[in-house]
Amino acid sequence: MCGIIGVTGGDNVLELLLLGLERLEYRGYDSAGVALQVGEADTTLWRARAATGTRSLEDLVKVVKEAPEAVGAGIGHTRWATHGHPTETNAHPHVDCTFRVAVVHNGIIENCRELRARLEADGHAFASDTDTEVIAHMVEEELAGGSSLAEAVRSTVRELRGAFALAVVCAGEPGTIVGARRVSPLVVGVGEGGEGLVASDIPALLGRTRRFWVIDDDQVVELRAGSMRVTTLAGKVVEPTERTVEWDLAAAEKEGYPDFMSKEIHEQPRAIADTLLGRVLADGSIALDEMRITRDQLRDVDKAFIVACGSSYHAGMVAKYAIEHWARLPTEIDIASEFRYRDPVLDDRTLVVGVSQSGETIDTLQAMREARQWGAKVLVISNVVDSSMTRDADGVLYTHAGPEVGVAATKTHLTQVVALEILALYLAELRGAMSPADGRERLADMARLPELVQATLERSDAVAAVAAKYTTTRDFFFLGRHVGFPVAMEGALKLKEISYLRAEGYPAGELKHGPIALIEPGAVVVGVATRTQLWDKMMGNIAEVRSRGATVVLVANDGDDETASQADDVLWVPRTHPLLAPVVDVVPLQLFAYHLARAHGHDVDRPRNLAKTVTVE
Repeated sequence: MCGIIGVTGGDNVLELLLLGLERLEYRGYDSAGVALQVGEADTTLWRARAATGTRSLEDLVKVVKEAPEAVGAGIGHTRWATHGHPTETNAHPHVDCTFRVAVVHNGIIENCRELRARLEADGHAFASDTDTEVIAHMVEEELAGGSSLAEAVRSTVRELRGAFALAVVCAGEPGTIVGARRVSPLVVGVGEGGEGLVASDIPALLGRTRRFWVIDDDQVVELRAGSMRVTTLAGKVVEPTERTVEWDLAAAEKEGYPDFMSKEIHEQPRAIADTLLGRVLADGSIALDEMRITRDQLRDVDKAFIVACGSSYHAGMVAKYAIEHWARLPTEIDIASEFRYRDPVLDDRTLVVGVSQSGETIDTLQAMREARQWGAKVLVISNVVDSSMTRDADGVLYTHAGPEVGVAATKTHLTQVVALEILALYLAELRGAMSPADGRERLADMARLPELVQATLERSDAVAAVAAKYTTTRDFFFLGRHVGFPVAMEGALKLKEISYLRAEGYPAGELKHGPIALIEPGAVVVGVATRTQLWDKMMGNIAEVRSRGATVVLVANDGDDETASQADDVLWVPRTHPLLAPVVDVVPLQLFAYHLARAHGHDVDRPRNLAKTVTVE
C-alpha cells in the first residue's frame, strides 16, 4: 500500500507534489521520491529520493531544494515496501535505462519475475529489487518501437498480472502524465489553476478541487493541463465516472470512515488478496518471499514452533491446526515472552516461525534469537519489510496488508492467518503430504476468501444491531472448539482492547473444568459455531450454558437454521473450508467489538494503555 501523485501544468508542480505526498504518508513512509520534467529541451528527467523511514519526506524536501525551477509535470511516491528493502535504491520513482521514463506504482506485479527475466535477456539493466521497475523498462521498449506514451502504457498493462495503480512520465512528451489501474484505486482531477492531477487517493488532491473522476479497472488516462482522455486497453475512448467529495481532509484520509479501525476492517478483502498475489508460480508451486533456507533443509525439518504475542499468537494457533493437518509436521505454539525461558528442545531440524505485524516485537525477536543459538531454522511472518526480525531470519513471508494505523490488529491479523496457511501448504508440498490436486483445491478456496470476507463486511449494520442489545453487559464469555477456539480468543481480545469490557476466551470443552461456575443469568456467551468438525460437541457446550441462564450469541453459517435455533442472536457468515473458516469467522467479532466500543464512546484507534508495537520486555 503506497501513495502516488502526479501534477501537470501550473507554476507550482513541485509544491503540489510535496503537499500531496505529505497527505499520503498514512499509506506508507519507508521512502519518498519525485521525478520531474524540467523543460521541453531536456532529454532526461530529474529525480530525487529519500529512504530514511518516518523522516523520508522531511529529507526529500531538503533534497528538492536543488530542483530546477521550470517544472512542466512531475510524479511522486511515498512507499510501503513490498518487493525489495526500504532503501533509496528501491525507492520510487523508478526509471528506464535511458532515464527518460519514470514510473510510480502502488500494488504488486504478480508476474514480475518472468517479465524481469525476459527484459534482462533483452539487455535491460535493472537498478532495484522491486517489481515496479519492470514497468519502466517495458514502456521504454514500446517507446523505442515508435509508440506514444499512452500507447506504450496500454501495451505494457496488457502484459501485467496483479493489482496496481501507476503513473508514468516521459521526457519526450512534456506536460503529459499517463496513469492506469487494475484493482488498486486511481483518481484524477482538474485543479483550480487548470492543473491536471492524478493520485492513488483523494486526500492528495483535496484543497485543489472537489471534483474527481474515478479511473476504472484496465483503463488508461492521459492527463495534460486542463484536459484528460480516458481509454480502455484497446484504445477505445470512455467517459470516466465523476465524483464530488464533501469530506474535509481528516475524513478523506480515512476515506469517509469515522476512524482508522473501521477503514482497516473494511480493507481486509484487499489486504488478503494482496497477501495471496504472486504465491503460485507458473509450474503450480508455491512461492514465499525471501528464502535463505533450501527446500532440502526445510524438507528435513521434523518439528515446528510458532512464537508470537497477542493477535499474532491467535493467528499462530490457527496455523498449528493447518500445518499438522496438511503437512503432517508436529507443531507447537508458544507465547513468545515465555518461549526462551522454558528451555525448549531445539536443533538444526527444528523450524521456528516468528509472527509479528511490525517485525519489531521484542519478545518475539528475542525468542527467534534464542532459536538461532540452538541451530534452528527461523522463518518470519511480518507486515514490515526490512524490520529487525526479517533481517535476522532465514526466510520471510510478508503479509502485504499495508500500514495499519489503529492499535488493535484487524487486517494484519487476518493476513497473518492467510500467510501462515500459505506456509502450511508450502510445507505440505515440500513434504509430499498433500496431493497436487488437493493443494490446488485449497489454493482455490483461499482465492475466494476476499469475496467471502467482503460479503461478511456488508452485514456490519446487522452486527451493530446485535451489539446495541448488549451495551449494558459487563461480562462476556467467548467459546470455540478446534479452529473456533483461536477465533474465540481473538474475539475476546478485541472486545477487551477497545471496549474495556471483561471478555474471556475459552475452549468450549474446558467449560466443565471450571469456567462454567461463572455462567449465570445475565452472562453473555459468544460462541463460534460454524460447521467445522466439532460442531456437534460445540452445540452440546452451548446447551450447557443455555441451561444455566446465559444469553447466547452465535457465529453461524448462512442458512444454518439448526444452529440459529440455539441462539438469542446470530452473526451470520458465509461457509468455507473448515481450516480457512477463521479468516471469515473472526470478522463479525471484530465488528461486534468495534460497535460496542463506539457505543461506549471510546476512541477505537487509540485504546488506553496500549501501544501498536511492544518493544520492551
